[in-house]
Amino acid sequence: MTADCLIDTNVLVYAVDASPGYSSKKQIAMQLIETTDFGLSAQVFQEFYVTVTGKLRVPLSPERAMQFLDRFHAFPMVMTDFGLITEGIRNSIKFQTSYWDGAIIAAAERLRAKTLYSEDFSHGQRYGSVRMVNPFISTSGS
Repeated sequence: MTADCLIDTNVLVYAVDASPGYSSKKQIAMQLIETTDFGLSAQVFQEFYVTVTGKLRVPLSPERAMQFLDRFHAFPMVMTDFGLITEGIRNSIKFQTSYWDGAIIAAAERLRAKTLYSEDFSHGQRYGSVRMVNPFISTSGS
């Protein structure tokens, strides 16, 4: 199971966010989803569901959130297991990040992804073999 990149939660959230002011981020997120060879992680799916059903200005229904996630059933998916948890912890210590960021890095490494698309890391920063890319870096305003 490999992928060129891993897409973090915020990219998926922007793809469905109907809030005013995020249309350019939504467009960028949809373009990434439609044109890149990406993988996901169970953590990303969990965070996506919690965010879009409870934290958005215009939340999705649980059914609508599931419909969106169902589109990605066949994509490479890193499951959360003991090895991923311990690698996440090691990454958080090594890179001085939160456990959650360490686990996302571990998921990208497990996919052999060279790129992690996220706005939660410094653009261009490397964590081991994974380079962080903020796809929204040139987006102004929101």
